[in-house]
Amino acid sequence: MAKQINPWSNTTKIDIDRLISDFGIEPFSSIKEKIADQPIFTRRTIVAGHRDYDVVADAITQKKPFHVLTGFMPSGHPHFGHLMVMKEVVWHIQQGGNGFISMADCEAHAVRGLSWGVCDRYAREYMECLYALGFSGEIYSQRRNNVLKDLAFEAATKINLSELSAIYGFGPETELAHAISVSMQVADILYPQLVSGIAPTVVPVGIDQDPHIRLTRDVTNSFRMFLVDERETHISIRVKNAPTGALDAVAKRFGGSEKHQMHLDLPAGYTLAETDTIVREVEREFGGFGFLLPSATYHSFLLGLRGGKMSSSVSDSLIWFDDPEMDVKKKIMGSLTGGRQTLEEQKKLGGEPEKCSIYQLNRFHMQDDDAELAEMCRACREGDLMCGTCKKRTFELVWTFLQEFKEKRDEVVHMVKW
Repeated sequence: MAKQINPWSNTTKIDIDRLISDFGIEPFSSIKEKIADQPIFTRRTIVAGHRDYDVVADAITQKKPFHVLTGFMPSGHPHFGHLMVMKEVVWHIQQGGNGFISMADCEAHAVRGLSWGVCDRYAREYMECLYALGFSGEIYSQRRNNVLKDLAFEAATKINLSELSAIYGFGPETELAHAISVSMQVADILYPQLVSGIAPTVVPVGIDQDPHIRLTRDVTNSFRMFLVDERETHISIRVKNAPTGALDAVAKRFGGSEKHQMHLDLPAGYTLAETDTIVREVEREFGGFGFLLPSATYHSFLLGLRGGKMSSSVSDSLIWFDDPEMDVKKKIMGSLTGGRQTLEEQKKLGGEPEKCSIYQLNRFHMQDDDAELAEMCRACREGDLMCGTCKKRTFELVWTFLQEFKEKRDEVVHMVKW
């Protein structure tokens, strides 16, 4: 049986290391040193894997254009489980990226059965949070974006039902609208290059969203008219599905090239990167897209307060951004930790912060100072920090954050145009 990930599942158990191994995702540790001033989510290995992030890291370093896009399915209120990907998008914008957010209302309507009005209400809440965190760029509704829908139709011409079955496990019982929402996801990922120019595009997502990335990369390759290959002695440009005249147009761009019936051999001196750029320009002149393969970063999930993945299907496992103070306190004080059964055991054996939802909440969001986080971890392991004390401190940090966040949301509510 083919290995699959269900992007719509509410399962609370996700084995990050296994998914990275099974699906050929690169560990982020192999590339993180390319980032000069690392944010928390890379310093603390919260971003665990990537696909082709090298080109994005290079664009940041060289101050070249790049895009950053992610999507939110407006099927419920935003909460702490969404905060990391929001921060990742904003950070990339601060590094020079062009920001895009898809409000995946078509997906919410098709997969969750929500009315358009309910989708809009939730979407406005997500937009408030994004603007409050510093987002700038385009936020759009899938169903209202006709350019996106046209691109989704084009993408659908490159996707067959056997692929959907292999990647997502779709079967005869799968509703057609659910399948269509997948082509909308592909269009979302390629949309920035369509409207803002061909450039590297990073999609920060949870690792359970990798099926959408893999399918989009397959579709992107299917859109290409030519294949550009680097041989031992030269670069070869081969026709894939180019229209009549396109190969001649490519040949005119490369002086001294040797043209054959279905391919073109270039003389020495051309680099693979510059050749590919020129070929993509010709593809667009002949009605193609010339898209670059999208990149992705994959973050690990914030541990729920009751264990497992923080998920809206388990309300006690998460903190909503609009939770009242007493609810926040109740959830944090009643959370599962990495502490021992008794106070005596805690002092003697120490705690296990890697299993603790409170420690992970601090690691992801509440503690900006690496030294203080390290001290918290040490004190827990050595039995110097008791769970009750740690929970009280964390509650104070969380409640302060929520109050300040609410003020920022109120300040930007006028920016929500929906």
